[in-house]
Amino acid sequence: MPASRAALALHLAFAAAFLALAVAPGAKAAPASGLADPEPIAQIPPPTPPRGASAVELALYARLLEVHTRATTTLAGTEVDYGSLVGSRELDRLVAQVETSRPSQLDRPGQLAFWINAYNILTLDLVRKHHPIASIKDIGSFFSPVWERTVATVEGRRLSLDAIEHTILRPMGEPRIHAAIVCASKSCPALRRTPFRPETLEADLDDAVRRFLASPGKGVAIDRAAGTIRVSKIFDWFEADFAAQGGVRAFLAAHLPPSEAAWLRGPGRDAAIRSFDYDWSLNGP
Repeated sequence: MPASRAALALHLAFAAAFLALAVAPGAKAAPASGLADPEPIAQIPPPTPPRGASAVELALYARLLEVHTRATTTLAGTEVDYGSLVGSRELDRLVAQVETSRPSQLDRPGQLAFWINAYNILTLDLVRKHHPIASIKDIGSFFSPVWERTVATVEGRRLSLDAIEHTILRPMGEPRIHAAIVCASKSCPALRRTPFRPETLEADLDDAVRRFLASPGKGVAIDRAAGTIRVSKIFDWFEADFAAQGGVRAFLAAHLPPSEAAWLRGPGRDAAIRSFDYDWSLNGP
């Protein structure tokens, strides 16, 4: 039957061609399913966390400050309602965020803002845990001062308020931190009622210094007639931190109103500098 022979020959030709392809060098065996293997999926590295992803949730901190603090004309400048912070889940969250942060991954403004905010958040947390007290110093003792007590563990490091201030912030060489960190006392700088932010840190720090120096009874008081200057004890305790700015007097002149700055640089350049008494009373009920 001529037609059957032709069909058989065509079938054998196709089979031979398929076999030749199957054994050709570099040929890939077809899967049992008869479907071609999909192309391998490229391994995509995980995205790099955005700048500040490991830092404190500033919107939450801003809300907490708005609700639990108020501006006052008393020595404290900002009054903190520690009683209302007892049991605050918002503050619990902020403390947890501090402890799970990775500040070493932040740039310099990010680190400065993080540690200033962290110091103030952890101070709020420390005081509310011991509420009611008359002074933050009541938390500690002569042999175990409050400043040396562990307040958080960050990136595996147990930290006290002293450690944050003296081993992290001060070595960064930014003397304006002394107008930004607040140890819950009336003679401390007034607690800023908005967070310090990396993107506006320069303006935030300048504003903190200006407000602190203008604070009656604890910032700076110039008596031109008597030729005297009274300043916070902070400028005495941390005098070395202002050396890079030309000393305390030069730092003051750089941040005071123009008329007072001119007097400091001119007639008052040799004026004696004395300190205010430091009131360790708590900066709120």
